Amino acid sequence: MDPTDLLPLLEQLDDNVDDLEAVLQPLLTSTLLKNSNKLPVMDKAKLHVLITYTLESLIFSYLRLHGVDAKQHPVFRELTRVKQYFEKIKALETEPEERPMTLDKGAASRFIKHGLAGNDKYDLERAEKQAKERARAQLKAAMFALKSIDATNGQPDSDDDDSEGGVDLATAAEPRVDTNHTEKTEKDSQKKSKGEHKLEDSKAKKERKINTAAMKEKKKERRLKKEEARKARKAQ
Repeated sequence: MDPTDLLPLLEQLDDNVDDLEAVLQPLLTSTLLKNSNKLPVMDKAKLHVLITYTLESLIFSYLRLHGVDAKQHPVFRELTRVKQYFEKIKALETEPEERPMTLDKGAASRFIKHGLAGNDKYDLERAEKQAKERARAQLKAAMFALKSIDATNGQPDSDDDDSEGGVDLATAAEPRVDTNHTEKTEKDSQKKSKGEHKLEDSKAKKERKINTAAMKEKKKERRLKKEEARKARKAQ
């Protein structure tokens, strides 16, 4: 290889080393314990795994440069083990699929009946309730039959109609309970939390873009200074 071709590669290597020093500066100025204590649990796990992977990769590269078969070295097994932790963290960060929150009323009723089976008091109350419901249904059927007969004969009984109508109106006026209100509230709260997470992610992306742009500007400044230094050395 022509020595002149090595100069751009060396310049790129120098720039990459400068970028690496700038990135690692927060970690090198203090201990790992102090840096990790300020982070959430998930970020703390990422930091420890990344540092371990970086150190193992450096050892692997060092062995390769010295002609050692690094794949037969124990460090290769350590690299494989650390990669498994990356997969575990990725699995934890992936949101599970949303499942519809529905209540199986039939199953719930069966569970309750099975749990209360053998309770004499409950069985007696249930039998009385069923008997009352049957008697009420028979009474309504008889009253409906009388009402239809009166309507056919043209002799409607106003009192009976009022009383029956009162019962019907009272029954019809009973407010209906919106059973889906709780589910709607939970879904709304979930949507709200997701919106907040998306907003935080967008803010973090904007900050990363700003930091990347700043690093690029610093990199350009360093290159200009290095070029000026080279020109000065050549002029001498």
